[in-house]
Amino acid sequence: MENIQDESKIEIGPEALKNLDVIRKWTTFLSVLGFILLGLIIVAGLATSLFLTTFKSQQANLGVPEWLMIVVFIAIGILYFFPIFFLFRFSRNTRDGVQNRDPRKLAKGFRNLRLYFAYLGIMVILVLTVYFMLLIFAGASISFLKGM
Repeated sequence: MENIQDESKIEIGPEALKNLDVIRKWTTFLSVLGFILLGLIIVAGLATSLFLTTFKSQQANLGVPEWLMIVVFIAIGILYFFPIFFLFRFSRNTRDGVQNRDPRKLAKGFRNLRLYFAYLGIMVILVLTVYFMLLIFAGASISFLKGM
């Protein structure tokens, strides 16, 4: 039994560790930039809703309540937070794993990278589904209008 476990081990060489360290630096940069943009999205949402509430008049009614703008921006912020957070945790755990030669930290880093790509994959599937449904709805609407 021990021979089978020994044969299934994978060792990471110095070149692979060097490449992981370079990847880690880029993912740290991208995740910090993502957190900054996330903050800007939330501030823009609050500023937009405050602006619309302050300068609201009867003539300039948008047809959409101002509080809905806050909800939309917060929802976008929440959806955007998770992939950034997974990428940031990948960066930190990979850094600790490479610097300390800790396989558990490296495994945690790869787990967060898997979560990052799984989250993005699910979001892409959802967006494509929404686009497909909108395309069907638009096609049905156009065919209905042609009959008039």
